[in-house]
Amino acid sequence: MDHITPKINFASELSGLYDLQDKVAYIPGGYGGIGEAIAWGLALRGAKVVVSGRSADKADTLAQQISDAGYTAAGCRLDAQSVADIRDSVDFVVDTYGALDILINCVGIQIEQSILDVTEDAFDAVYETNLKSAMFLAQAAARHQINAGRGGKQIHLLSVRAQLGLRFRGYSAYTSTKGALVMLVKQHSLELAPHQITVNGLAPTFVYTEMIRHVMENDEFRNQLVARIPLGRIADPKDIVGPALFFAAPASDFVTGQVLYVDGGITASQ
Repeated sequence: MDHITPKINFASELSGLYDLQDKVAYIPGGYGGIGEAIAWGLALRGAKVVVSGRSADKADTLAQQISDAGYTAAGCRLDAQSVADIRDSVDFVVDTYGALDILINCVGIQIEQSILDVTEDAFDAVYETNLKSAMFLAQAAARHQINAGRGGKQIHLLSVRAQLGLRFRGYSAYTSTKGALVMLVKQHSLELAPHQITVNGLAPTFVYTEMIRHVMENDEFRNQLVARIPLGRIADPKDIVGPALFFAAPASDFVTGQVLYVDGGITASQ
């Protein structure tokens, strides 16, 4: 018998591709420059948002700003180097809003040291914050998502430095942890696919945030960087929101194990 593709009602099926109404999103690292933009983006699409970070005050302040604008948000403290803290924060999300549909992991640090100067303490701090926390945030979220039985989304913030080294800078810890995150995304996507939980990564180039202010104030480095980006500019936090919404929304239900480079074309030319 010939396979007959059922007729699709595009008007109804496409109308909710980016609808996050009543979805619950957890954004660790959510009050940083990129995380804040993503938190607003998800709230504007209807999601209930929880942001966390080392400063409870900063998390609460952002959550209050989102709430004051008429959306739903809460904040909590998270020490990303503590697995117990990670599990408690995920429990807080579920206890507060009854679910955890979307995890967008924006946790990350960089301690710049040349290869000859890298210290064990600094390397461990970057590893524990960038990679180990991603593992256990994913695990804690997955346990709730699997128990809920309604699928879910997990998104990790990576970097073009997951694929490209950086000349003349001390990025050993940062690049190695971001590169490892690529494989974490792929492996988790396979393990969670039977539960209809998708796992993907976003990998921006330099984004104008406080984290890179010291780099961007170096005119020579900034000009060299811009010259290498085909679109001719550094990314703005809002440039990351659209791709984040795609991975968080029903529009990406058949996309998993992927890393999207949000980089103005830099990895296409390297």
